[in-house]
Amino acid sequence: MSANDGVVIALTKALESSPDDMDVRLHLATILLDKDDFSAALEHFSVILAADPVNIAALEGAQKASSATGDTRRAAAYAKLLAGLGHATTPGVPSNAEAEPDTEPKKIRVGGPPELRVVGGAAASDATDVDYDSDDDRITLADVAGLEAVKQRIELAFLGPLRNPAMAKAYGKKMRGGLLLYGPPGCGKTYIARALAGELNAGFMSVGLSDVLNMYIGESEQRLHALFEMARTNAPTVIFMDELDALGRKRSDLHGSGIREVVNQLLQELDGMHTGNEAVFVLGATNLPWDIDVALKRPGRFDRAIFVEPPDIVAREHILSMNLAERPAGKINLPALAKKTRGYSGADLAFVCELATERTLERAMQSGVVELITDSELKAAQKEVRPSIASWFETARNYAMYANASGEFNDLAEYIQQNKI
Repeated sequence: MSANDGVVIALTKALESSPDDMDVRLHLATILLDKDDFSAALEHFSVILAADPVNIAALEGAQKASSATGDTRRAAAYAKLLAGLGHATTPGVPSNAEAEPDTEPKKIRVGGPPELRVVGGAAASDATDVDYDSDDDRITLADVAGLEAVKQRIELAFLGPLRNPAMAKAYGKKMRGGLLLYGPPGCGKTYIARALAGELNAGFMSVGLSDVLNMYIGESEQRLHALFEMARTNAPTVIFMDELDALGRKRSDLHGSGIREVVNQLLQELDGMHTGNEAVFVLGATNLPWDIDVALKRPGRFDRAIFVEPPDIVAREHILSMNLAERPAGKINLPALAKKTRGYSGADLAFVCELATERTLERAMQSGVVELITDSELKAAQKEVRPSIASWFETARNYAMYANASGEFNDLAEYIQQNKI
């Protein structure tokens, strides 16, 4: 298996967990285009354009892929849209439906430094690919509604020793660490990671799979090293690695894959073999903690794991309120709705509000006046939207009950027993 194929497998696996991650989908589509797998590439470009019709990179890729498959009419439509947006079409690609397709589409090389996002707190850097938000964007655990048990575990396992550096130094504890957040999808692991960065008064670097993986041999490892070097330069910094199961998958499952070397590089960076990781805090998030390489869970790496459970009733009411805050809503009985949505993820609750909004918009378009979202529409939407995390718990229960000899899933097992899942 080539490094190229390994990247495709890893990106495809990541999309299975997060199908709405358009950055990962765009990266995969670009690689498939470079591999001359035009039909598969076009399928992914089409999904991106359905969500973002003016995505220039997706439009350019879709134009090339459709032309290569002989669909000149479709290629011409993409070319026309690109021209309307002020972007020149690719030379050799037809600009009208009668033109001949380009038989040798231009190759795209995916490369360059990772595009990282840093939220407040970090020192100024000479790196031009780092974007800084204002301190107004900083959040803390106080901004996380509900989930008191989760916040208490984070305080005891991670934050407590770091709040008092003098005491930590007296006991020989270094200002560094790794924490793994795991749980069902759509339950706020990323939001909690940002809140942790706010608690530590540190910069926040959100790193996705597409920021690291590259189709060329050795470049993925270089990008990962550059990422950690940037964090060390701007310390204190929190590196948040989402979908860690894709980047840090069990090496026993990666025979012959270039991703295996990326896992080895990640292990070296976590150890800080050459420069150390003082004031660099690494957070990982995953929906599939059982797929992560055991070496990543060794002491000194991601040695603490915390289960991020579905939102409790307080959190559900807060999420519903936030999703309705910018919309015309009447008098809504949020406590009652929050009570009926037990087992819903944050994403499920947002979709309930979205569906109710769409139905209200239909009424408004018919009446010609602004209509208010009502309790009845929210209740109808809630009945239509089923919890999306039930299947996750079906799998998780097996690991928590029958593959938990090390105790790493104790939090999960306790939650399953308490809630009779």
